[in-house]
Amino acid sequence: MTNRVLVVDDDAAVRAALGQTLELADCDAITVGSFVAAKDLITTDFDGVILSDMRMPGRDGFHLLRYVREVDGDLPVILLTGEGDIPMAVQAMGEGAFDFLEKPCASVDLMAVVRRALKTRALVRENRALKSRLESGDPAARMIFGTSPQMEELRARARGVAATGAEVLVTGAPGGGISKVAEVIHLMSPRGQGAFVKRPAAGLTPDGFADLCREAAGGSLYLDEIAALPSETQYAMLEALEQGLEARVLVGSVADLAEEAAQGRFLPDLFYRLDVMRVRIPALSERPEDIPVLFSHYVAQAAEQAGIAAPDIPQEHLAALMAQDWPGNARSLMSAAMRFVLGMPEEAAQSAELGLAEQLAQVERSLLIAALGRQNGHASAAAKALKLPRKTFYDKLARYGIRPEDYRR
Repeated sequence: MTNRVLVVDDDAAVRAALGQTLELADCDAITVGSFVAAKDLITTDFDGVILSDMRMPGRDGFHLLRYVREVDGDLPVILLTGEGDIPMAVQAMGEGAFDFLEKPCASVDLMAVVRRALKTRALVRENRALKSRLESGDPAARMIFGTSPQMEELRARARGVAATGAEVLVTGAPGGGISKVAEVIHLMSPRGQGAFVKRPAAGLTPDGFADLCREAAGGSLYLDEIAALPSETQYAMLEALEQGLEARVLVGSVADLAEEAAQGRFLPDLFYRLDVMRVRIPALSERPEDIPVLFSHYVAQAAEQAGIAAPDIPQEHLAALMAQDWPGNARSLMSAAMRFVLGMPEEAAQSAELGLAEQLAQVERSLLIAALGRQNGHASAAAKALKLPRKTFYDKLARYGIRPEDYRR
């Protein structure tokens, strides 16, 4: 998250005090004495927030606010007011100011507002980056959402396997978007201009498989939930793959196909043939930092579908969403976004009913899982990434019933 704060105040002593307070709170303070000095720093690319005095010689806080609104309507401006300026500050709020603080202001009150503004700015910038990738990026950037390291790795993996032409096994939890990732791999492959034929594996006969291969000739055939493929069709599929097909075969599974093969429920030779290129989609619980950006995107999408304006999303609501496990992954988050747009956000309401300790525990558990996911289940590396002593880290894993081996891939 960004931590940059542009401080605008004509009083040198006040500027210095504000700068010191911000720096003690690990913020990057830029202090200037006038609107003119601040103007060149106020751009759509500015990654921080603005803290400005209301009354300054020449161009005052009102003028600065109006200028900022013209440059970037989503750039938070916090105004500092004297005792007699409160009616003006209320008016400024109506014109788009993020918040106002009355001078003299306690450090704790100042930093509470600044941190809230910084979170808002970071979310806006993440949404803009996502929109930019959707509009200008390749299929992996446009169709695979998330800004976490795990999702960057997934996009890179999809690009890598797409170019090989080999069979691909896409795995992940229910609702994680397995078929979408398979489509991305098809679109980025040399066969991307050909057909993408998508069918469920359950109930597919050998003749039906042969028909689908002909239909997908020159393109890709995707079979969903490959573990449900009937045994006679598994043998036919293996034989066809060994003889060579005109279609590239992609398969998806939420089941552990290796375990299915070990238990005799899936043909081992076919599993080994399909497992040449595996792509695993990380669960949402492994990357809670993606939830605010994804939810904001889904809210905008749902509002457009419903033909209504997208509602504002309170930070408290996003925090409540991050405290949940989301076993249904992206699909359930999309449903929650639709309910939020329609005024029925029960998930966050239920989470908000928990006490602070319970909510913090849920967030802590999510962050532990996310760290393990990023480090491929290696507990020592995850502890180091979180800057926790190993004993403390293991104690927390035991408290939440988290097993590192569940996050190895």
